[in-house]
Amino acid sequence: MAELNGMTIAAARDALRKGDVTSVELTEACLTAVEGAGALNAFVHHTPEIARAQAAAADARIKAGDAPAMCGIPLGIKDLFCTKGVPSQAASRILEGFKPEYESTVSGKLFDAGAVMLGKLNMDEFAMGSSNETSVYGNAVNPWRRGNDEAALTPGGSSGGSASAVAADLCLAATGTDTGGSIRQPAAFTGITGIKPTYGRCSRWGIVAFASSLDQAGPMTKDVRDAAIMLSAMCGHDPKDSTSADIPVPDFEAMLTGDIKGKKIGIPKEYRMDGMPDEIESLWQDGIAMMRDAGAEIVDISLPHTKYALPAYYVIAPAEASSNLARYDGVRYGHRAKLSHGDGITEMYEKTRAEGFGHEVQRRVMVGTYVLSAGFYDAYYNRARRVRTLIKKDFEDVFAQGIDAILTPATPSAAFGLGEMSDADPVAMYLNDVFTVTVNLAGLPGVAVPAGLDKQGLPLGLQLIGRPWEEGDLLNCAYALEQAAGFVAKPGKWW
Repeated sequence: MAELNGMTIAAARDALRKGDVTSVELTEACLTAVEGAGALNAFVHHTPEIARAQAAAADARIKAGDAPAMCGIPLGIKDLFCTKGVPSQAASRILEGFKPEYESTVSGKLFDAGAVMLGKLNMDEFAMGSSNETSVYGNAVNPWRRGNDEAALTPGGSSGGSASAVAADLCLAATGTDTGGSIRQPAAFTGITGIKPTYGRCSRWGIVAFASSLDQAGPMTKDVRDAAIMLSAMCGHDPKDSTSADIPVPDFEAMLTGDIKGKKIGIPKEYRMDGMPDEIESLWQDGIAMMRDAGAEIVDISLPHTKYALPAYYVIAPAEASSNLARYDGVRYGHRAKLSHGDGITEMYEKTRAEGFGHEVQRRVMVGTYVLSAGFYDAYYNRARRVRTLIKKDFEDVFAQGIDAILTPATPSAAFGLGEMSDADPVAMYLNDVFTVTVNLAGLPGVAVPAGLDKQGLPLGLQLIGRPWEEGDLLNCAYALEQAAGFVAKPGKWW
């Protein structure tokens, strides 16, 4: 049997049922891997005692014959999910010392299903970033390297710690969140699978909010089957979240037949960007050929408002962030600045927020506050909302023509080096989200699947976008793509 921490969820589930391995053994293998991977800086809060107790309980449950699919599976939890009694900082100084008295709905569902928490994972501060360089814990590092070059690469963001941990086999899978591509872009950068479900499919309750109309939790896993298994455990109606959809959760794994004969796969002409690297274009063409060979019908489609997606996103997301982050004021919880004699409440707010928030969060809060201010609300925020409606309608029109899924690149490049994108030009970093933000603006499900390596040996991913609430169908298309691409590369161990 391969190293235990290298197993997929599906293989581990079957081995646990047969008694070939115990959850305690799996968990110890992962804890050892985590301890030896400090150079990746993926895990930032370690919970070995909790993990061992959950693993022992999972073994007892499996023995009793009452065990769901996720029972006994060791996971990493993104630091954005509130976990009871465990630091939940959203990678920000302002939440230093915050230990929630409650469990987020998604992590609670996973633990109810018997999953094991190894610890909390690194991320961009408040999920604002595409490279995991805005974290109070320092950068998470991609386990992949360019050929023999030792330069540290980004694992993507904001779920960079999750992507790095799964790709390096520190855990069997991890939770992520996706506001503008924060599951799919890091998945593509690290050669793993990540799905952002339809908005409302997973509860947002207990997940630290960035942009409430865009945020969605999802699984980050080693393959499509694992994504299907874990997603089933994470979804479901939650009365504590007013945006949670009250619709049944199918058995996504049972829908993975790999048969996509007669499916219509749309190829949007607007995603052929100027300056797109040849490797991304040729990977996309390979993906199209794979889907065609699997029996799908390839249809050229148009999503005419795509070019407005990034500007609309970078008005709406900061506006919602400005509103959501107003609660971090140093009064009730988290960091509070030391005050000088004579300082009043205004100085306390100003100093606390200046000390507690990093530069990217400050930048987005200021942009958001500006676009919501009296003189600019209509010019920016309302206009962006109207554009969002048009983007959503583009997708509705395409799906009304019988398109089952849309195939696009996941990212405009392979992983870049940490520090290579200068802070002087934040827009260059924002362009990383060019293929992913439309999916969040329209509330659709999207999945990134590793499909090849670039000439430097780094993974590249393709994205499939599905109809709302049809994650099962989308995952089946992704499964067919995965089978055809046959991606099995792993990073060489250097850490």
